[in-house]
Amino acid sequence: MAWFKIAAGVASVLAIIQPISAAPSRESALQGYCPIIYTEQPANCRPIPETFLTFSPKRSDPSPAETQILEDALSALSTLQDTFFEPDYATWPSAIDWTAAVAGTVVAGMLTTLSKAINTVDLAGVHDWRVKENIIATFYAQLVGSYFGQDVLSLRGQAYDDILWVVLGWIEAIKFVNTHADLHYPKVKPQGATPDSLRGVIDAMPWQGYNWFSSFAHRSRIFWNLATHGWETKLCNGGMVWNPRLNPYKNAITNELWISASISMYQHFPGDNFTAPWLNNVAFPDNDPAHLEAAIEGYKWLIDVNMTNSRGLFVDGYHIDSSKPGNTKCDVRDEMVYTYNQGVLLTGQRGLWSVSGSASYLEDGHRLIQSVIEATGWNLKGGKPVDDTSRLGPGQLPPWRGLGRGGILEEQCDASSTCSQDGQAFKGIFFHHFTAFCSPLEPLRGRKGRIVDPHGFKKVKSIHAKACTSYLVWVKHNALAALETRDDAGLFGMWWGAGVFDASATLDNDGIKHDAENSTDYRNRGTPAGETWGGRHRWLPGTGGLSPLESKPDQQVMDVAGDRLLPRARGVSAREVKDPNARGRGRTVETQVGGIALLRAFWELSRDNSGFSPTLVRGESELFSDADWLDGFRQPLQKYARMVWVCHSKYVRRGLRIRIATLYLE
Repeated sequence: MAWFKIAAGVASVLAIIQPISAAPSRESALQGYCPIIYTEQPANCRPIPETFLTFSPKRSDPSPAETQILEDALSALSTLQDTFFEPDYATWPSAIDWTAAVAGTVVAGMLTTLSKAINTVDLAGVHDWRVKENIIATFYAQLVGSYFGQDVLSLRGQAYDDILWVVLGWIEAIKFVNTHADLHYPKVKPQGATPDSLRGVIDAMPWQGYNWFSSFAHRSRIFWNLATHGWETKLCNGGMVWNPRLNPYKNAITNELWISASISMYQHFPGDNFTAPWLNNVAFPDNDPAHLEAAIEGYKWLIDVNMTNSRGLFVDGYHIDSSKPGNTKCDVRDEMVYTYNQGVLLTGQRGLWSVSGSASYLEDGHRLIQSVIEATGWNLKGGKPVDDTSRLGPGQLPPWRGLGRGGILEEQCDASSTCSQDGQAFKGIFFHHFTAFCSPLEPLRGRKGRIVDPHGFKKVKSIHAKACTSYLVWVKHNALAALETRDDAGLFGMWWGAGVFDASATLDNDGIKHDAENSTDYRNRGTPAGETWGGRHRWLPGTGGLSPLESKPDQQVMDVAGDRLLPRARGVSAREVKDPNARGRGRTVETQVGGIALLRAFWELSRDNSGFSPTLVRGESELFSDADWLDGFRQPLQKYARMVWVCHSKYVRRGLRIRIATLYLE
């Protein structure tokens, strides 16, 4: 922490005035774009670009979004909580620590979406404010409950990426509380006011959700502070270490989380006045320069270290070649590509734009999104898949394009149903951060001595919205595919292409080179034995822990329950042939969270940026012409009546005991 505090005051201000430009592969990266916020008129900078797109999108006349997609998202949220959330334990018991944190993050994001829509959207004919508020209050109560159900003692001892998921989760909850209160309730209680009437009490009373505000802030601060121990400069000239109990590995996800969590703390952390006898200084302020400096320095390191491949996608990370005496360089790159490595950074890029006013951060984000979309086999300019899927025969799949096929986002483990619990969470993470990045640009704040260029801001806001609008057809394409994977209970499958492609694949015939050179799928198979990763110690997915046993040549990855092999190829049942998503781990907390995040992205982008209508029309796409879209779309809102308020007396008593314990553990 010391180096943050020493440098933060001066360096963060300089970095805002002269923000980091984008990826090192850009020929014109010597000079950044002229910032929108400055103390003096900038010189020697490039003018704001005319577009963030590398193509000319088709002209369209979008119509206002309808509510069906929001109802589907809300139904998916209800199914998640009805099926997987256990009020007595205040958590999702079948999730592991970090995927539970992600579930809470997506729930909080969905609550923000509901809060923004609740006054303007007709949900299945429900107009009564009390009913709508009760829906939000019920899900929020469960989110609050998960604060007490979170195993903070276990998480404190896990890898740094696991720790940082906690930070992002409670910052997302803070954002929801602020949004809901600002939209529907008095913002703050007047300082020093003593209401002398019932009307005065009512007018001054903040939304009850603020009762947990300080708790969310406290936990986010504690876990961000824990994560600072992962940053070190002896190896690779900086960067976050992934797991301190393995040989040094500086991977994309931990560093992206560090950037996004740090800038989110700077933007949204409300301060923490937690007091304890062993603390001399109990004031932890908002807008802490240490958070800003961490995000800026982390971003610079990630861009400079060259973590992207020829497709513009982030690979997994770097080892240090220990065969070279005294070597401290990141020189052994693991080329594995996961979807979540393309998503988490988007929140950081959006936050750095908001603080610096530099369009370079937004340009970097749009370039990354376009790389992802193209790697799914989607033609952005034409608004359709690059491969003609109508010519596929039974059992055939479109070619693998790097992160999917047929325009549908896909993990390498999806089609073969060999994803671990970790891997099942990845696509939902991508779409959550994609949504955050593509939300409309909010007005920039001109702090003391700093000027905001209104014309420059207007231009950046416009080209950002136009770029995000161009992604809508692709997002819709994915949403329609994902909706087809729901079973009779409303649960989403992992492989979104299963409802589109008439095939059931294995590792042998899914069209992916799983043994590619310098590519280790450790998130689904665990780290291999050997000195590169950790000697005799192996990290296993779905546990967050280590195994002291060396792997055997014929060893197969087990699922989290330990009772089903994830095989390379085997005979499948008739049910699995009909429903490929019934194989492997099946439908889980993580796959349901992914469906929610995707539908929310579709709704938010269509409403915020273009008015594009996500109406589901039979036969409007070649991929979906044989589907009866109208059957099974609506899941009655009556199930909300069965939802229970988790803060019953038994739970509250249990929660208070946990709160006392966790305060002192933290």
